[in-house]
Amino acid sequence: MTTYSRPNLEGLSPEIIDYIELLERELERFKSVESSRSRRISRKEELEEDLEDPGEVQEPNEPPTSLNVITITGNGICKRTPRHHYNIQRRGGMGIFDLDSGDQDPPVSLAIAEPDQTILLITNLGRAFRLAVQSIPETPVRGRGLSMISRLSFETGERVAKIVDIQAQGYLALLGQNGMTRLLRHHVFGEYMKPGANLFDLRTFGGFADACWTPGDSDLLVATRDGKAIRFAEKAIAPQGSPGIRLSGQDQAVAVVSVSPDSGVFFLGSDGKGTIRTMQGFSANKAPGSGGKIAMIADRLVGAIAIEQDDQVFIISKLSKIIRFRSEEIPQKDGVVQGVVCMSLRADEPVALYRNPLNK
Repeated sequence: MTTYSRPNLEGLSPEIIDYIELLERELERFKSVESSRSRRISRKEELEEDLEDPGEVQEPNEPPTSLNVITITGNGICKRTPRHHYNIQRRGGMGIFDLDSGDQDPPVSLAIAEPDQTILLITNLGRAFRLAVQSIPETPVRGRGLSMISRLSFETGERVAKIVDIQAQGYLALLGQNGMTRLLRHHVFGEYMKPGANLFDLRTFGGFADACWTPGDSDLLVATRDGKAIRFAEKAIAPQGSPGIRLSGQDQAVAVVSVSPDSGVFFLGSDGKGTIRTMQGFSANKAPGSGGKIAMIADRLVGAIAIEQDDQVFIISKLSKIIRFRSEEIPQKDGVVQGVVCMSLRADEPVALYRNPLNK
C-alpha cells in the first residue's frame, strides 16, 4: 500500500492553503465516521451471530447440573434444557433464543426442576394437571419442544398459563384476574389429583392470573397490571376465597407473592425495567380487598416474585429469549421507582420471570 506525505505548501497563496487544510479536515472527519460505522456493523454482526447460535457463543459459566430449565407455550409446546447451558449474563443484556415454537405460539411460563420431579400446569381456566418432568423432551437451547395437549385433554379455548413446582408442605395461593384470592393445601396436588382438577370457580375468579407457594402464616402481596399492589395476612382469606385487591377501570391482577416483613419483591414491567421493593417500605393492610397503592411506575406490570440478594433471575420474552442474571444487580428500594433495565428488548416484551435461589 502506497503512503503519501504532505508536500511543502510554501509559496502557495493563503486561499489555496486554507482550502487544502479544509479538505484535510473533511477527510479526517470522513475516516472517523467510517470507523464508527464499521464498529457498529461489526457489533451488530456479533449480536446477530450470538442470537443465531447461542449455544456456541461461550462455554457454560457454571458446572454441569442435573437441574433443567423448563419452558412452555400457551398451546402446550414444552421442552427442558440443562440449566448450565444458560450462561449468567449482566443485567440489561439481550438474552439468548430458547424454545423454537413459532411466532403464533409464544412462551408463557418457565420453571426449574430436577428430572425426577413432577410439576403442575395451571391453565387460563383455572384447571391443574400434573406432569412428570422426565416426560418432557430434553433438547438443546433453541430446540423444538413436544406438544403436551394430547395427554392433558384441554377444553376448547384452554391454554397453559403457568408452571408451578409441587411441594410437600404449605399452601398454594391462587389469584384470579379480577383480584380474587384462594389458598389450597399442598395435599390437593398429590399423585391422586384428578387431571384437570378445578382450582376455583371461574365465574367468581374471572380467569387465572398467578399462583405461588406460601407457608400458611405469612403475608400475601397482590399486584396489578397498572403497577398497584396490596399486602395482607394470608390468614384473612376465607376457605372459598376472598377479594384480594379492588380493581379500577380496565386494570387486572397479575401477580401474587408470599412475603414477610424482611422480604424483597422483584417487579418487572413490559418494557424490561424492574425494581426490588423491600417490604419494610411497603406496609401491610389490616385486611384484603382495598384498592392498594403504587408499587412500581410502569406502563404495564408483567409480574412479581419474592427475591433475595443472592438469588438469580430468569426472564423469558414473547420472542422466546431468556436472560439469566444475579438479583444483586438490581438496586433495592423502599419507595416507588420506575426501575432499571433488566432485559434489552427489540420489538419484544417479557412474559414470565422465575426466581432461582442460590442454593438450588
